[in-house]
Formats: sequence, C-alpha cells, structure tokens
Amino acid sequence: MQNRISQASDLLGKDGSLLQRGFSTEAVMTYNREAIKAPPWRIKEWDFYQVSNDDYCLQLTIGHVSYAGNVSVKLFEFATGKHYEVTKMLVLPFNRLRMPLSAEHGDLIYRGKGISMEFRLSDGERRLICKASQGNGLVIDVDIVLSQPDKTSMVIATPFDEEPAMFYYNHKINCMPANGTVQVGNKTYRFEPESSFGLLDWGRGVWPFHHEWFWGNGSCYVNGKPFGFNIGFGFGNLSAATENMLFYDGTAHKLGQVHFDLASGGYMSKKRVTSDDGRFEMEFTPIYDQITSTKLLFVNNGCHQVFGKFNGTAVLDDGAILEIKDMVAFMEHAINNW
Repeated sequence: MQNRISQASDLLGKDGSLLQRGFSTEAVMTYNREAIKAPPWRIKEWDFYQVSNDDYCLQLTIGHVSYAGNVSVKLFEFATGKHYEVTKMLVLPFNRLRMPLSAEHGDLIYRGKGISMEFRLSDGERRLICKASQGNGLVIDVDIVLSQPDKTSMVIATPFDEEPAMFYYNHKINCMPANGTVQVGNKTYRFEPESSFGLLDWGRGVWPFHHEWFWGNGSCYVNGKPFGFNIGFGFGNLSAATENMLFYDGTAHKLGQVHFDLASGGYMSKKRVTSDDGRFEMEFTPIYDQITSTKLLFVNNGCHQVFGKFNGTAVLDDGAILEIKDMVAFMEHAINNW
C-alpha cells in the first residue's frame, strides 16, 4: 500500500496519535507540537542540511532529543579523507532551540560560544550561514544559498507499533542547486550550482529509545535535468507508505519497497540496490565511509554514512528509463539509542 495524503489537517489528534498515515509530495499536514502526548524529554527534533558534489561534502545540523542537543558543522573530502568538524553538545535544551514547525516556513538560528548557525528561508531559496571555531585553531566559515525551484519533496507520517502516541514526521527535500563557499582556514571549498546540490532532512517526532534505520539519498543532473532519489526502511511501521521516491525535473515518482544490505561483506564492499517493482536497480561502489559516534548522557548513537557511485537504471511513472552513471550519493546504516 502507498497511501497518499492529500487532505490538509493537523498532524496529531487529541490523543497524540497521527490523524493520517502515509506520504505526500508537499507538507499537507501541520505539525501541532502542543498535541504531543508524551513527556517532554521524549520529543526529538532536527534540521539537517547536506551540500555536496563529486569531491566533498558539507553537513550542518541543529537538533535535540530534549535532554541533549547538537549543533555541528562538518566538511570532508572523499578522496583524501580530510575531515574538519566543530560540534557543540547541548545539555537539557528541551524546547529552547525553537525548532520551526514546518520545513517550508521559519528561520532557525543558533548563537553560542564557538559556533553560530543560521538557516534562513525566503521565496525560492535557503541560505545557510555558519561561523565556527575551536581551541586548536580550526575556523570554519560557511555561506551557501540553495535554490528551491519547486516544492516537490518527500514527506511521510509514520506510526510505531509500540505506542499510539509515537510518530515520525519527516520532510526531505532533494535537488536544490547550491552556490557558495566554505572557508576552512586558508582553504576555500566552492559549491557551484552546475555540480552541487543541497539536501534537507527535517524530522520531528516521538519514537522508541532504541531504533535502527537504513537511508540513501542523492541528487545530480541526468539528461540535463535535476534527478534525485530517497530510499529507506527499518524505521517505524511502513505499512501505509514507504519513503522511497524518485525526483525528475520537478516531478515526484513513488516507489514501493527498496532493498539493500549496507553492512553485508563490509561497508566498503560493492552493493546491489533493488526494488520490488524493478524501478530502481543500482550497483553501488563505495568511495568513503563517514563513521560517526555520539555519546552524551543517555545518547549512544552510531552511523556508517557511505558515499559512493551509483550505476544502473531508474524508471519513472510513465515507464521512461533513466540511465544513471557514476552518480555520487550515499547510503547509511544507523543504530541509535536516544
């Protein structure tokens, strides 16, 4: 089943459960945070931006799990493994970060010692600004504009079997051409709209303390037009809809089940990605494994985010077959306790 949500409504009912379950290609439901029926320390919210090309990747995060938070900027090179990072962990932030209630409206700004970060929205674009430093002399300065020519995206409302009041509301936006720079010390990393794309992963919810997910995402140009994909599984009850979707030239194309085993044979071994309907068939050749581990208070998270080259075919709703060649994108496997 792929239940498409088309009727506008609040996200949560009076009992804190999802009023509608399924997917949409724009934010149809309103995140009514005040309706959450869970203790404040169980609410989780984040905004994660990634900007990448074939050579390097920038990541900016502002998020919290109520009793712990994280503001971080990272930049890493695929070929050399060079990695620059400034991270600030927050103790007991709860709702002080004032996370926006929508991925399409509202600025998110954090200013603190050693790091300031701004996600500013205006018509058709998003501006990402960050100034960060740490005691070893590392200084990172970010100023990037992401163009958002249309609002076509992947939005999913997912329940959990453990409790009716558990939910995950997620909005992912692909195919945003990026223009700007990241200054690391004396070195400048440039993102050009002809070869660079931004991604937003916007998440809000209440879910089990221990969980695991698999996620893949990427954007590029195919036949001169923007192409992107989002694939994933393992997180919540996906009987109403999957989060698997293709994007091509501003139009979304829904996929059913997609399968991959990122850990099998080692994270840096070649993988096959297959869909149950034959519409997403790829060979994935890893080039870089970004391994992250976070431990703070009750938080114990680990993730392999593996970047690599995708080669294969993607089939659109009308049957058109796209040939994908050496598309640099990622798949990840996360096991979290938070």
